Amino acid sequence: MNAVTGTFVDVPTADGIADAYVTHPDDGRAHPGVLMYQDAFGVRPHLTAMADRLAAAGYTVLVPNVFYRHGRIPVVELPEFIDMEARPDIVGQVVPLMEALTPELTERDAEAYLGWFAQSPLVTDGSVGITGYCMGARLALYTAGTHPDRVAAAAGFHGGWLASEAPDSPHLLADRITAELYFAHADEDPSMPEDQVRRLEKALADAGVRHRCEVYAGAHHGYTQSDTAAYNPEAAERHWVELLALFGRVL
Repeated sequence: MNAVTGTFVDVPTADGIADAYVTHPDDGRAHPGVLMYQDAFGVRPHLTAMADRLAAAGYTVLVPNVFYRHGRIPVVELPEFIDMEARPDIVGQVVPLMEALTPELTERDAEAYLGWFAQSPLVTDGSVGITGYCMGARLALYTAGTHPDRVAAAAGFHGGWLASEAPDSPHLLADRITAELYFAHADEDPSMPEDQVRRLEKALADAGVRHRCEVYAGAHHGYTQSDTAAYNPEAAERHWVELLALFGRVL
């Protein structure tokens, strides 16, 4: 594994400036780009540590503050350990931010993030990979569908509402996706019930998308996030194995 260098940068978007964390191997060379989409709790030390671990495997990783319209990092002040039962007020702060990030804004912002990769000397030429967590899994699926020429691989972990009956559900973009996909659901996740798991799988299969969808047994929504009560070490390590295999194969 490589030593890495991480710093914060500003990414110009159509609607302002998105602050973001970028990390890359400390070897003076360009590396394949990976866009990491945050969970609902935002860019924080735990997420930047995850980005560093991914960068150490040989990637230049960008973690944008997707809530930048509401302020710079940290948009919501969080405790060191996030327990939703102990701090229900956190839900009231993050849900409106999530709801405000529409598919239209997501597509527009993705154009800016992908443009950053195209212009950065830290990034090799070619398509990028995406990984997303919680709400970030939805953003990953939207981005793969709206920018198919720029995304070679996309993964999502404990994502919610990936294949709902809403008219703007991200699974409806399946026929536009050219990337290879991997989605790992939590089997104890009310935001991704069995009917949506089946609907997503069918949409991807019908569209001929290269993909694999799995359900991690005994895992709750948020299983990759070690600073939350939902963390599951075994599921989190399994996610790393699958994510690195996907990017190693495609990027």
